[in-house]
Amino acid sequence: MSVETDQVGAAKPVRATLGQLASYSSGSLGMGVWVTVPGLLLLYFMTHTLGVSPLLAGLTLLLPKVIDAVVHPFLGSLSDRQARAHGHRRRMMWWGLGLAIAMTAMFSVPPALEGAGAAVWIGAWYIVGNLLFACFQVPYLTTPSDLKISYHERTRVFMFRMMFLTVGLLGAGVAAPALVKSGERGDYAQMAIILSVAMVVTGVIGILGVRRLTEHTGVVQPDAHDHSFAEDFRVAVRDRDFRALVLSYLFTGTVTHLFLAAVPFYTQYVFGSSGLTSLFMGAFLGPAVIAGPMWLAVSRRIGKHRGLLLSQLIFIVGSLVLMAGGLLGVAITVVVVVMLGTSFAGLQLFAFSMVPDAVAAAEKRGTSRAGAYTGVWTATEATGTAIGPYVYSAVLAIGGFVSTTAGVDVVQTDSAQAALVIGFTLVPAVLMAVAMVFQARYRLDGAAPKE
Repeated sequence: MSVETDQVGAAKPVRATLGQLASYSSGSLGMGVWVTVPGLLLLYFMTHTLGVSPLLAGLTLLLPKVIDAVVHPFLGSLSDRQARAHGHRRRMMWWGLGLAIAMTAMFSVPPALEGAGAAVWIGAWYIVGNLLFACFQVPYLTTPSDLKISYHERTRVFMFRMMFLTVGLLGAGVAAPALVKSGERGDYAQMAIILSVAMVVTGVIGILGVRRLTEHTGVVQPDAHDHSFAEDFRVAVRDRDFRALVLSYLFTGTVTHLFLAAVPFYTQYVFGSSGLTSLFMGAFLGPAVIAGPMWLAVSRRIGKHRGLLLSQLIFIVGSLVLMAGGLLGVAITVVVVVMLGTSFAGLQLFAFSMVPDAVAAAEKRGTSRAGAYTGVWTATEATGTAIGPYVYSAVLAIGGFVSTTAGVDVVQTDSAQAALVIGFTLVPAVLMAVAMVFQARYRLDGAAPKE
């Protein structure tokens, strides 16, 4: 049921139980593997083990996302149609569990393939993996928009989801580099198999959690009639506040995934130790696990919009501090990375929890197309996932960075060293500033409601 009553019979908003939130949020554990591992390791894997040039490696990560930009909104509309026909969106989510196969294949490059051949292999499986990931992610992230819950309860749902996602990001971000420390192909394949098993198990739990959560709160049904994909897309992008949020998150997502792709380069060439990658990832993602309640309190005090702007500003400051490079030392750098991780938690929580707010506002105007909105949102997320590593690879290419194969060391030029630092610090700061400009146009939040 969607409405409970107190002792005097007054209606009060439904709150999900901790068990329901935990089971639903478990789906983010495995999905965090896919969000983290390709962004963290693929660029480094191609340029340091497979002999792929930085520019070609960047294109390999970018081009599959061009397909995503079209597929995600289409899957959003398809998800709405399945919700109309079956009363839920879970059918598509079961397809997404095949992502484990693509993940394993992508890192199991045949021994005969190097350079361009290896890039083609990875790019093909990356396309398959992105499509399967979208099948899970689009209906999964639409769930909070479907629930008959309040403004702050939507933030609470996403807080739990982000906590579990961050645990997945943290586990994968620490475990994956440790499992491939030798840089050999076989270790990459073994790593992918281990993490793929975790993806399937947590994905099943998440699907069952979606059913429990929606049955408890009740759901808002999509419009009674089917709409064309083009019409759904137009409705979503013409929404002024949603468009501002999407453009802001495009640049925010680009920055965070640039950060993931650049960490292995920064630890290897600034501090001379690839082993620090796991430490820095732990410092970045560890605080995000516990920062959710803090940002929830910020949301209740100043609203999600201002909270998001604050998170973006903190990330800019932290990125600029890291321009000092090795002069900071490992200890101080870790502290700055912890600050960036705390900011990252806010960036994710506020942005994602504002999507259902935009959907709810559209419903008040007579449009109920949660899947279409979420499809556009996840397409934006996927695009940022690709653009981030590509931007960093382009900066490396401009600086003259030279790729290599496993077991072969290459001394990088001063310009290449400077490029990898600038790409990790100044470039993200500029991009995040652009994100703030777009976010400032958002007008939906207003004063945070009292509940």
